[in-house]
Amino acid sequence: MASAGKAALESFIKMSGSIGKLYKRPFTVCVEGNIGSGKTTFLSHFKKFDNVSVLEEPVELWRDVTGINLLELMYREPSRYAFLFQSYVQLTMLQLHTCKTPAPYKIMERSVYSAMCFIENLKRKNILRDVEVNVLENWYDWCLTNANIKTDLIVYLRTTPEIVYDRMKQRGRKEENAVSLEYLKQVHQIHDDWLYHHQLKPIPSPIITINGDRDLHEMVEEFEKCKNEIFSKTTDDRDESNTMIAVSTNHVLPKIKAASD
Repeated sequence: MASAGKAALESFIKMSGSIGKLYKRPFTVCVEGNIGSGKTTFLSHFKKFDNVSVLEEPVELWRDVTGINLLELMYREPSRYAFLFQSYVQLTMLQLHTCKTPAPYKIMERSVYSAMCFIENLKRKNILRDVEVNVLENWYDWCLTNANIKTDLIVYLRTTPEIVYDRMKQRGRKEENAVSLEYLKQVHQIHDDWLYHHQLKPIPSPIITINGDRDLHEMVEEFEKCKNEIFSKTTDDRDESNTMIAVSTNHVLPKIKAASD
């Protein structure tokens, strides 16, 4: 039987047929970073705003695929389940990208784009076979050219692997018991290659990089700066070209220093 979290997420995904104002092209922000980098904390900060739809990573869907915890199987036997899991990740993230929202701003935890970071890591470790990588990359390319997954801003929570390892252990998700510090270092490097060094693959939008090593109160200050940047822009929901419109503002976002390796 589906959990309450899964049922709520499935209901949100199907909401495009609901009565009332829904935005088919909200201003979309993707929050990216390693496991335990502070993404959930960032999303929680924005849940208090009525003009924002916050979409958390659909972990509940991955934990309950017709009663099977696919996330746990992937961590336990990656050579057997990685391809299946990543295929489902791309599907569920695509559903979140394309679903209409009741608010003009949509903030997502991760994205179709960052799903490729984990596929890249599996590729480098030779866990995925060449044919599996080819299928997943073709599926990704199809999403880019055929689906409405346009992203307006990426917030990269750049956090050192040792810190995210400690946070991961503290939160105690049973599926993450098998996740090693070495794995987190690999994921960190790939995110850095993509969003910090701009070497991995094209970046779909402007980026704000936040030092994720900071204490909670310091992080909230940076989240407020992001809020001002996000709310200074919108999109024309009636315009098929989905052109971004800048709203007049005196706010200038300061350059945020990233964490050192």
